[in-house]
Amino acid sequence: MSSDPAQPVLTFPAWPQAGAEEREGLLRALNQEGWWRNGGSEVDSFESEFAEVHGAPYAIATTNGTHALELALSVLGVGPGDEVIVPAFTFISSSLAVQRVGAVPVPADVRPDTYCLDIEATARLITPRTKVVMPVHMAGQVADLDALAQLAEATGVTVLQDAAHAHAARWHGRRLGEFGWMAAFSFQNGKLMTAGEGGALLLPDEESHRQAYLRHGCGRPPGDRVYAHLTQGSNYRMNEFSAAVLRAQLTRLEAQIAVREQRSRQLTAALSRIPGLVPQGRDDRCDVKSHYMAMMRLPGVTPGRRTAVVDALNAHGIPAFVGFPPVYRTAGYWQGPHSGDVEEIAKRCPVAEEIGGDCVWLHHRVLLADAATVDRLAEVLAEVVART
Repeated sequence: MSSDPAQPVLTFPAWPQAGAEEREGLLRALNQEGWWRNGGSEVDSFESEFAEVHGAPYAIATTNGTHALELALSVLGVGPGDEVIVPAFTFISSSLAVQRVGAVPVPADVRPDTYCLDIEATARLITPRTKVVMPVHMAGQVADLDALAQLAEATGVTVLQDAAHAHAARWHGRRLGEFGWMAAFSFQNGKLMTAGEGGALLLPDEESHRQAYLRHGCGRPPGDRVYAHLTQGSNYRMNEFSAAVLRAQLTRLEAQIAVREQRSRQLTAALSRIPGLVPQGRDDRCDVKSHYMAMMRLPGVTPGRRTAVVDALNAHGIPAFVGFPPVYRTAGYWQGPHSGDVEEIAKRCPVAEEIGGDCVWLHHRVLLADAATVDRLAEVLAEVVART
């Protein structure tokens, strides 16, 4: 379906956004003696600033968000023989990171309203081999951290937050670094702040920070000059140029979230009136939702019709995408450590099965548009869903 020539193509703010702050930061990094973290100051400064915004004692900047998850799992001692419970509906990095450290990702179902991890379903999957539960704050909606805290206390498992979508989000007014758990973030090109690629890991105490620092730099301690590789690790270090850009991006983050919050409420109210379309729900205990995506479902849609809807929206200038398949519905999942089979997992994850087949999402830049454009976006969505 092509766009209606009588209707103008909608225009949204560009992403990524950059200004004088990024240019100044890049020149600042360029003019240093070194361009890697051990020769400059941009990564150190970014880690301090990012940790402060998120209420964490420490942060480590990494090459990307997947590596931030791998680093966290390594610090937590996760390895072969261990199990990590992950949402069945998430981007593949959540399960991939588990497999890359040799452990088994165990998919659990998600909630039909928020698309976040279902804690009751998670509790049923805990075994003596379960070492970590990894909630994903889907599209910036924080998972139920109250229930997760109760589960962790009752079972002794550790919580690792996959916060790739949830920069500066809050739960009951608390920032994600204030819960005593690690939280991993992504700065990939489409994320809420970006340097094209990059990641960060929030750390709750000095010892976890020390271990993360060692492991993200091939096991070398700060200031090492004798190749003292004290532990296993890899090279997950962020470079100075990425950190300089992210320092600038961080200064805009909370103001952009405030705009997205207003536009999201406007858009959600409009989408709720469209027959055959159900927007992602919200748990009001998440009092700052960062709105990485505007997600919605088309219950009962066929794969072909969903693709046609997405194509039609893109023809109107709306950056739309199909939702993630359940992780166990990808070929890559079965090439790493796993247990069970597709149909067994699907049977216990009926909500993820449905959302994986009928979800559509819009890039968060649509929520940085003016109110009139968001109104027109909702009208186009209604027209496309009705006609396609």
